[in-house]
Amino acid sequence: MAERKSMIDPVHPEITIIQQCELLGISRSGYYYTPCPVDKATLDLMNIIDKQYTKTPYYGSRKMSAYLKMIGYNVDRKRVRRLYKLMGLTAIYPKRNLSKPAKGHKIYPYLLKGLTIDHPNQVWESDITYSVPGSRQLINCRDTISFEIYYYSICALL
Repeated sequence: MAERKSMIDPVHPEITIIQQCELLGISRSGYYYTPCPVDKATLDLMNIIDKQYTKTPYYGSRKMSAYLKMIGYNVDRKRVRRLYKLMGLTAIYPKRNLSKPAKGHKIYPYLLKGLTIDHPNQVWESDITYSVPGSRQLINCRDTISFEIYYYSICALL
């Protein structure tokens, strides 16, 4: 937009500013518009939002406005949402249709369909259990009938 604005010659003898704007595909108000500078209070608020967003990127506008109210800033959700949009931030959360397979993804057959599981060591199952998030996980492999554990491992997560 700034590049096209610079192409307009306001003192051109033959083509008016209106015609130049039409030729370049910008509105006349877009040519005359100068953005307002952001005030210091809004910049401070944006810095606080940015710091908190890097710690908790899953905060949406509601949670962020609650956080800001908790630390003493009286802002409503609409202002936080506008600042999120201005800063290019979005909350990280599971989106819709998350479990749809990708194109070209191979679908594996269910091998136990129609199989009667009636004796030990016929079918094994595995499980991953997380304790406190970010702490450790337990991985085990056991028999479906006797529940005998054949393998286990405790891994510390970083």
